Amino acid sequence: MDKRTLSIEVAYALAGEQKLLRLSVPEGCTVREAVLASGMQAHFPDLDLQRAPLGIFGKVVAKPDERLVAEGERVEIYRPLVADPKEVRKQRAARAKARAEGSESLG
Repeated sequence: MDKRTLSIEVAYALAGEQKLLRLSVPEGCTVREAVLASGMQAHFPDLDLQRAPLGIFGKVVAKPDERLVAEGERVEIYRPLVADPKEVRKQRAARAKARAEGSESLG
């Protein structure tokens, strides 16, 4: 008996470029296998698909080598964080506070 195929999408985005690929994978395919089968690395040669964090519809998949894809899912390849989001928010708040204090001393 033949295995069923599933229709899925694989997405990856950089700041100025994004790619969404539609493909068919065999039932029982893992999230990582789907990404490797997508051919996304041909579009983004620096992308390390063996190590990249992966998710489905905006939610990180903790074990992409075990989690099976389902019909119609969009698998997303995430970029590594360049900066810690908490630290970025702290820096932004400090700059806003400094600007507010500066404008108060002018008035």
